[in-house]
Amino acid sequence: MFDQISSLTSQQNDIQTLIDLCESADDGDLFEELKLSLSDFENRCESLKIVTLLSGKYDSCNAIMNIHAGAGGTEAQDWADMLYRMYCMYAEKQGFKLTVLDVLDGEEAGIKNINFLVSGENAYGYLKAEKGIHRLVRISPFDSNSRRHTSFASVEVMPEIEDDDEIIIRPEDLKVDTFRSSGAGGQHINKTESAIRITHLPTGIVVSCQTQRSQIQNREVAMKMLTSKLAELKEREEMEHMAQIKGEIKKIEWGSQIRSYVFCPYTLVKDHRTGYETSDVQSVMNGNIQEFINAYLQKI
Repeated sequence: MFDQISSLTSQQNDIQTLIDLCESADDGDLFEELKLSLSDFENRCESLKIVTLLSGKYDSCNAIMNIHAGAGGTEAQDWADMLYRMYCMYAEKQGFKLTVLDVLDGEEAGIKNINFLVSGENAYGYLKAEKGIHRLVRISPFDSNSRRHTSFASVEVMPEIEDDDEIIIRPEDLKVDTFRSSGAGGQHINKTESAIRITHLPTGIVVSCQTQRSQIQNREVAMKMLTSKLAELKEREEMEHMAQIKGEIKKIEWGSQIRSYVFCPYTLVKDHRTGYETSDVQSVMNGNIQEFINAYLQKI
């Protein structure tokens, strides 16, 4: 952050020099350059302001995300796939790396469930804003009568925890099952008896991994996912406890509907937590969700 502040200070000095030149010379090109520089400076200041809001214990961590299709069959599974594509494009724009950990494809189209890792600076700090239920309203391409459908998908976001002394997992609390990998094959799925499913008995949390080549590798990834889920659960409980201490009336609902994406009869994407909205649905589906994230970070 020090380097960013130093760079902004240098840019501020350059802008002041441009202002002095514009005052002493009637030059339209210089004035246009000044406007562009001011706009860029404002955007960089706003970005740095958002970074300062990422002060949570795990905000600097990578993010493990899960998208699960709601009831509704193919339509909901296609919606889950659309959300996954949106996050792939967002990750690319942010310079993050995205790695699939586990995926269960839909029978006809889309995906029933997918786990993936987003690696990059402050990935969890940003993507925690996406946690909750996402609602889609559109004319279904799978309905021969072209009726309007409402679909839901849940998005879970957890920090990737490398080492956390506060998270203790006892071997006797684990039930470990192995099974044959399923799915369409290709780069994400292998067809050997190496898939791992781990159930944490005290909490009922279940994690699985089937994308690695060996049972040992899948177990390592699954254990990392379990640690992250337990850390997220602990953080959630602490937030709920603090809300009670502060006497807050509103209940913290981590699994509640957070955002609606309306394709028909009008176009609108609205975040119900912050009120931020845009009519450019296609831009949002192409990964331009940073403004929604910024609005959430400034509200919490």
